[in-house]
Amino acid sequence: MHELAVTESVLDIACKHAQKAQATKVTDIYLVIGRLSSIVDDSIEFYWNIISKDTICEEAQLHFNRVPAKLVCQECAHEYILEGDLTACQNCQSVNIRVLSGDEFHLESIEIQR
Repeated sequence: MHELAVTESVLDIACKHAQKAQATKVTDIYLVIGRLSSIVDDSIEFYWNIISKDTICEEAQLHFNRVPAKLVCQECAHEYILEGDLTACQNCQSVNIRVLSGDEFHLESIEIQR
């Protein structure tokens, strides 16, 4: 259910930037979502279609860029892309790992009409 709050935030940010740019309509919204984030694309789209009605963002197309999870081992400095479930380092089997990317979620850009 947290997708509703996230979607509301995206709408708020997009509307503010569109108004600042003196847009008449937002046509496209580009979102970056890390593989490790718990954001579900379909839920975002579902809520978007409801809450964007009667706003400058109504009918804007959402575009999702899924970022893979990249990890680094704190023991041997091996960097790797997580393919499935969270696992130990593929090189030394240490569980002392740090996430480099894949947990992000942000609005990357919007396209507007003037």
